[in-house]
Amino acid sequence: MRHALLVLLALFGLVPAAAADGFALRDLTAAAAEARAALGRGFEAKAERERLLLVCTGCQGDPIVDLQLGRQSDGTEGRVRSGQTTFDTLEAICRARNPTCRLSGLSVAPAVGWLTSYSLGGTAGATATVIRDGDLLTVRVLAATEAVATAHARRLVETLVPRIVGP
Repeated sequence: MRHALLVLLALFGLVPAAAADGFALRDLTAAAAEARAALGRGFEAKAERERLLLVCTGCQGDPIVDLQLGRQSDGTEGRVRSGQTTFDTLEAICRARNPTCRLSGLSVAPAVGWLTSYSLGGTAGATATVIRDGDLLTVRVLAATEAVATAHARRLVETLVPRIVGP
């Protein structure tokens, strides 16, 4: 229905013909095998449409990986795209919550995204946030060290995000 409405609006010149529809992949069960392969041997997966959980108790750093699909329609995407909200600003917000937080941008065009890494007591975490047309992908990794958490998050961003985001 949404696609038909966009086509009609485009025909009447009210919306550009190239209006985007968010993510290309909206079912994480379709990405479970690829995620397991990207992370390596030992990972077990529990996949649902909007959530994918991967755990490896025998892997270095005991990583726990949680991918979730959702919506982010509060204007963050537009502010990041326009430069109104910079990655430095996002990092300052993150550091206000956790002084160990570090943030870097991700190359996930046509989406926007960033990766945060942080300490959590005796563990560490990394969270990749990817937004396209209000569709949100969150990749959270908890592990014994920040290096392990960040490496797994980056590996999943490199491997899965192009397929999830689409062209």
